[in-house]
Amino acid sequence: MAESTDARCHLVVSRLLDYPDQALVADLPVLAEVGAGLPQGWLLRPLLGHLEAAPLLELQQDYVATFDQRRRCCLYLTYYAYGDTRKRGAALLEFKQAYRAAGAELDDGELPDHLCVLLEFAGSVDPAAGRRLLLEHRAGMELLHLSLRDAGSPYAGALAAVSATLPPLRGDERDAVRRLVAQGPPGEDVGLDPFGPPTGVPATAVPGSRTAFIDVASVGVRR
Repeated sequence: MAESTDARCHLVVSRLLDYPDQALVADLPVLAEVGAGLPQGWLLRPLLGHLEAAPLLELQQDYVATFDQRRRCCLYLTYYAYGDTRKRGAALLEFKQAYRAAGAELDDGELPDHLCVLLEFAGSVDPAAGRRLLLEHRAGMELLHLSLRDAGSPYAGALAAVSATLPPLRGDERDAVRRLVAQGPPGEDVGLDPFGPPTGVPATAVPGSRTAFIDVASVGVRR
């Protein structure tokens, strides 16, 4: 039962953290209804209220200011561990391999470590593999949560909801979060082409109302 509610939570948050557009606004009543039935649903209420109340242009401007212009509010999880270094390329490949092993691959144009993509995978494709990737990148996700909370962003509740689906932080995980808070993501490698934001593809390049995965066995048929 917990696994199924966690999967629903991951799907709802994957949608709420996406770039706001007309489709997201139209989906809000359904997202609010599903969220109300989740143990973590109370954490989503501030964000749902924000998305329901603010004009769309204001929502879009706030999203860009929050996720595209703050180094510690990046939605691409491997950035927190590796920055724009060569090691990040190997980490991105690990995501792609996990998705393919589960019988799905990304649509063209998607980066595999985007939090919305990972949450969609965890919620609708392979909960166990998705959970493993979330735990492997827990420190970055917790830094994102803390940064959003400190900025007073309504998006902080969405990260808190995801954290609530995972085990409590262990001592070594807490230490990793403290180090990341103190030092921030690694610096860029000089002369290295970036793999993604904040120096590459912006968070807003991820299309709204999208299903990130296609079925490898039935190319062109979206899950």
